[in-house]
Amino acid sequence: MNSPLQLSFVNFKKDSYIIVEGKQNADLFYIIKSGKVLVTKEVEVVEEEGGNVYGPGDFFGVISTMSNHSHIETARALTDVTLIGVHRDQYGQLIERNTPVAMKIIMSFSKRMRYLDEALTKITLKNVAEADPSHLFDIGEYYVKQSQFNQAFYAYYQYLKLCPSGTHAQMAKERMVKIKQFAKAVYLDGSAEEFNRFYPKDTVVFCEGMPGTELYIIQKGSVKITKIVENTEVLLAVLKPGDIFGEMALLENKPRSATAIAYEDTYLLTVNKDNFERMVQTQPQIVTKLTQLLAERIWFIYKQLANTLITDPLGRMYDALQMQLEKNKVPIKEGASYTFDFGPKELINLVGFPMSTGSAVVQQLLQNKQFRIVDNKIMVSDMMEIIKQAEYYKKMQKLERARGK
Repeated sequence: MNSPLQLSFVNFKKDSYIIVEGKQNADLFYIIKSGKVLVTKEVEVVEEEGGNVYGPGDFFGVISTMSNHSHIETARALTDVTLIGVHRDQYGQLIERNTPVAMKIIMSFSKRMRYLDEALTKITLKNVAEADPSHLFDIGEYYVKQSQFNQAFYAYYQYLKLCPSGTHAQMAKERMVKIKQFAKAVYLDGSAEEFNRFYPKDTVVFCEGMPGTELYIIQKGSVKITKIVENTEVLLAVLKPGDIFGEMALLENKPRSATAIAYEDTYLLTVNKDNFERMVQTQPQIVTKLTQLLAERIWFIYKQLANTLITDPLGRMYDALQMQLEKNKVPIKEGASYTFDFGPKELINLVGFPMSTGSAVVQQLLQNKQFRIVDNKIMVSDMMEIIKQAEYYKKMQKLERARGK
């Protein structure tokens, strides 16, 4: 028999601090029962949708608590408040007892994720990738030029399916005929019957701009999530077994905001809308995992947004490496070496630099004797060097901002 869900009620007086940005060990999030709370960040990169003042029924601290990272925001009581404190370990029980609360959290995460993703694209690439079917032709064109024919064929196919009379329809058909013999593409039209699917290395699961009706759970293998903007492929994430992706299109019924490609031979479990609603009620552990993954991604996007404010390109690169260590929860030990699971090209994509700029910055990074490339992977001989350098550049940035003010 399940033990009863013990939720604690906590009172805070007006003007008191409830959580503080940067503080480690976020293991409790709060649902507001009464009163008003102001939620702010040290660096407000983008204005929060819906504003920063939270009221009854709203929740805060969920992102850091469910992703098990340091707090990314500060919450201060604007009035006397009564809050319900929920421990990370109680989340599964909360879902079972109160499915609407879980759905509200997931839906708000999904909405915030999309909003922040668009903000990041605007800031880093000065342009928003159109999430509409016509963009599929541009994706095909990008991959053809890179001689990545699996990806190109898939993108052209989806373009023709969604824009049969599009401006570039004839050209897309001609390109497909030319590359067909070199291209491998699977599940071009999805599958209503097959929930367990196999995607060979470098085949596309879905493209940005396509409508989406399924989310995916990686059973074996890995998947890279990318975006093509202004003729640059930006690597957003590399996902591993147990990870869930594609949930935003399923939850919000909007076009895919990024492209998913099998990074190696990969087995996926697919979940459609009908299965998902059933899953929320019957499999709290999967919904907990989904919340954790969404929280992880939102936490990471906040960090990426803050990274865009560092004006020194080398500083941004050190900060991006520190983010990866924190994201992967790598225990930092003085004198301990670490090999990242990506090389210079992926690092340049992660920071969102054009390849020419990025290559020069990587050369600068490699002048630091603590860094080298081993089997096309970035290796640092002492992890503390990354922390020291990243903190130095962030400190310089703060001073610069203070002088600017």
